[in-house]
Amino acid sequence: MTDYDVLRVFCGPSGGYGNELGVVREGSLMPGRDDRQALAAKLGFSETVFVDDPERGVIDIYTPTSRLPFAGHPCVGTAWLLDVPELVTPAGEVGTRLDGEFTWIEARAEWAPPRTLRQYASAAEVDALDVPPPGEWVYAWAWEDEAAGRVRARGFPGRGDGIDEDEATGAAALLLTDRLGRALNITQGRGSQLLTAPQPHGWVEVGGRVVLER
Repeated sequence: MTDYDVLRVFCGPSGGYGNELGVVREGSLMPGRDDRQALAAKLGFSETVFVDDPERGVIDIYTPTSRLPFAGHPCVGTAWLLDVPELVTPAGEVGTRLDGEFTWIEARAEWAPPRTLRQYASAAEVDALDVPPPGEWVYAWAWEDEAAGRVRARGFPGRGDGIDEDEATGAAALLLTDRLGRALNITQGRGSQLLTAPQPHGWVEVGGRVVLER
């Protein structure tokens, strides 16, 4: 088995929750896409990152069933792990910064994979949702406190790959921030926290806490 780190990204204030991420630091040991896809499927995380150049921050991202040009929680986690000023993804160059307990990335909404952003009337309605049938990636959200920018959200990938609910989804948070045009404080899943802020010229920052699981 190839060596890999396990992180939790977008942890809550106490360091709990967060979305697990596998990171293969020596991606050069497994250069083939088919081998990478097979390992990502075997590990079973919502995403697994292969680091092709740790100094330049060149990365390759996989779900259990597909390769992604960009994804939020893998970029935040890998930015924290590598401590580099940017990450190079197939979608483009992702700016990164570490700010105390939070790690931030800056990316563009058009890089994010398609998501259905579905608003509900209350956080209680979001909490009560059952997992929808496969077919579309649904980001269910509601205002907890609209004036304060506090959002309750849950993410349902709908891929049929064994991950029925995504605990924390940076790309969906980026899309929601771009749509609403304002900074957000999102509680997703069981208790993960994502912070976002729109930036000039179509960029969006997404930040959160990262913990090394092993």
